[in-house]
Amino acid sequence: MAQSLNTEMSKEVDRLAPLRAAVQAFTALAEAKADEARFLAEGREILGELIADDSWLEDDFRKTHPQFYQQYLLYCDPHQRFSIQSFVWGPGQATPVHDHTVWGLVGVLQGAERCERFKQTPQGFVSDGGPVLLERGQVDAVSPTVGDIHKVSNAFQDQTSISIHVYGANIGSTPRHVFDVSTGQVKDFVSGYSSHRLPNIWDQTAMVRAQLAQAAS
Repeated sequence: MAQSLNTEMSKEVDRLAPLRAAVQAFTALAEAKADEARFLAEGREILGELIADDSWLEDDFRKTHPQFYQQYLLYCDPHQRFSIQSFVWGPGQATPVHDHTVWGLVGVLQGAERCERFKQTPQGFVSDGGPVLLERGQVDAVSPTVGDIHKVSNAFQDQTSISIHVYGANIGSTPRHVFDVSTGQVKDFVSGYSSHRLPNIWDQTAMVRAQLAQAAS
C-alpha cells in the first residue's frame, strides 16, 4: 500500500517524469550513434511506454484549432538529432500527403488516427496498402527506408485525437514536401510549430520537496 501511495504521489508532483525518461532514453541512443534501424526498433518501445498513460501531457499541448491540426514541440535535442512533438487533431482534421525525409515514430496517445501511405512510381503516386487505423497505444514508423509518404487524419468526426511523434531531426525546421497525388505536383514546405512554449521537464522541485518532507516525517 505504501509503495502504491508513493507511486501516486510521484505522478502528482512529477507529472512530466515519463517525458523526461523518454528524452533521456532517446538521448542515450543518439550518444551511442544508433543507426536508423536501432532508433526505430528501440524507439518504438520507448515511445510505447510514453503513450501508455496520457496524464503527463499538459493542457497547453492538447489544444485544438478550429481549422488546422496542431504540432507542438515538446523537446528538441541540442544537436537536433531528434525531436518530440504532440500532434493534436480536431474532429475530421487531416494532413496533406507529405513526406518527412528522416526516420520518425508516431504513437497514438488519445483517440485514433487513420494513415494512408503512398509511393511514387513512374506513373505517379499510388496508394501503398490502403488506409490503416492506428488506435490508442499503437506505434507506426516512417522513413525514406521503410516508407516516407503518407496522409494522416483524425479517425473521428466528433472528438479530438492526439499522437506523440519522434523524428530524427528538428522536424519543425526541416525542409520537406507535400504532394498532389492527382497531378503529381510537389511543393516544398516547412511545418514549424504551433507554440513557442516548451514543457519544463527539468523542474523537479515539487518532487524533491515532497521527498524531503517525507524523509523528515
